[in-house]
Amino acid sequence: MPRSRALPAILAGAGIAVLLGCSTGGSAAGESTTAPGAAASSATGRAGPVRETPSDTTAPTPTPAQPSPRKTSPQSQTARITIPAIGLKNLRVIPYEGTTDDWPGTRIQNRGVGASPYGERGGVGPGEVGNYLVTAHRLSAGGPLRELPSLDEGDRVLVTSGGKIYEYEITDTRQTSFRSARSLAEQRAAVPGSPGKRPTQAMITISTCATPEDNAAGNYWRDDRGNPEHRIDKIGVLASTRAA
Repeated sequence: MPRSRALPAILAGAGIAVLLGCSTGGSAAGESTTAPGAAASSATGRAGPVRETPSDTTAPTPTPAQPSPRKTSPQSQTARITIPAIGLKNLRVIPYEGTTDDWPGTRIQNRGVGASPYGERGGVGPGEVGNYLVTAHRLSAGGPLRELPSLDEGDRVLVTSGGKIYEYEITDTRQTSFRSARSLAEQRAAVPGSPGKRPTQAMITISTCATPEDNAAGNYWRDDRGNPEHRIDKIGVLASTRAA
């Protein structure tokens, strides 16, 4: 073949190779990445079969991380109290951070339910070692604890919370004076009646007003929330725990 005719043919062939290489992307100029079968089909003008090869290096889709379940402190869980001896059944007790019969606690009691203070100036949660404090009205807001003063030693108090039933046994009766810092400290102590003493068992203090008794004695003193001077407290110790 004459040299002048062979060169265009060679260039034309090289041009085809360059175009095919760019069309696949990523190959160097002049390198053809076309499979032999596809090149043969192009030469005849017919499209060759397209074959897809599954990749063995495909990364698996990552599983989204699941958030850890949020743990709830027993102190901040709503509870229900049942006292069979006085006909009280499933009284709702709402926890709040504070102290007995403060303004937040009084507002809760005004809704006809019980209030349970916790935190630095409050008590512990149901079943915990220390003093589980519960207050509710005796006369107003439906008077859920109107019969509390008649509770005797040995009577049971059932507290349902967090899927468990805590059974307390009444062991003592105390009287708290709102006009005595010492008396209030004894009521709110981790060991009822003994401020500063380290608790070793789970206890409960259920408290309500002594309005009829104070009025009968001619004592009409009231604080800024309408509480009389004295409160009647029933103390109990945890006797058993079971699933609800």
